[in-house]
Amino acid sequence: MKFVRLGPAGSEHPAVQAADAGGVERTYSLESLTHDLDGAFLASGGVEAARRALAAGTLPQLADAEQLRIGAPVARPGSIICIGMNYAAHAAESGAAPPRIPVVFLKPANTIAGPYDAAPIPPGSVKYDWEVELGVVIGKRALYLSSPEEASDVIAGYVVANDLSERAYQIPGEAGQWTKGKSLPASTPVGPWFVPADELDPAVLGIRSRVNGEIRQDSKTADMLFGPAVLVHHLSQYMLLEPGDLVLTGTPEGVALSGRFPYLAAGDTAELEIDGLGTQRQEFYSAVPDAGPQTGDEE
Repeated sequence: MKFVRLGPAGSEHPAVQAADAGGVERTYSLESLTHDLDGAFLASGGVEAARRALAAGTLPQLADAEQLRIGAPVARPGSIICIGMNYAAHAAESGAAPPRIPVVFLKPANTIAGPYDAAPIPPGSVKYDWEVELGVVIGKRALYLSSPEEASDVIAGYVVANDLSERAYQIPGEAGQWTKGKSLPASTPVGPWFVPADELDPAVLGIRSRVNGEIRQDSKTADMLFGPAVLVHHLSQYMLLEPGDLVLTGTPEGVALSGRFPYLAAGDTAELEIDGLGTQRQEFYSAVPDAGPQTGDEE
């Protein structure tokens, strides 16, 4: 199953994609089960309810699904929790030693955007960077979990995410702060799909990015220093995780910060993909002061 949200920004409708008896993938409406793919849907057993409804053949097919915009596959989360330098090679290209414990920071929830929405480069930006990341969707309330094994049980599923970052705000000088560099409008494209946790192994996935068709990142999630369950267990010791929250697990080497590639500019396109989770694509444009993104998931 692949969960999707379809329709104009702010008015997306919940749907699920699955192969029929003949192996043809079709899209089905979930509006008979839920008003949205959100924390309430996940916490109430919505994934299993959708699975049962598919098996029973009670979900109506969406004939026009291919014509609809694809939004972020899970509605705007309460929290976006991010992990820095979770791949040793990326830490090295950033000029840092691999961390011994997870590096944690937050992004505002209003940075969420659809996987194919046009992506604004902020006014005055000179070092706008891409970061393909495996996103972990939380399905249950979690606090002070006892072990990574217990943490596995609160992971609802996985998504592709792009942690777009303005390095000029993030790093140099006494004013450089990660929050400033990672809070810009539409700087967290997510999707296209949300895949339930029991339908793929997050430790064996290829993870890649391309800019203007040229490979930038090409790695494996097996190269993570801290896997998803370890991260969720760690985070639960310091904060309350709620259904629908999103954890971004870090990016592999191959970003512009390495000095090997130019930063993003208006007219560039970025494609980010993870095995089993699909490919997202953004075309970048120059934002103007006081203007929001052209499109976005701003429920």
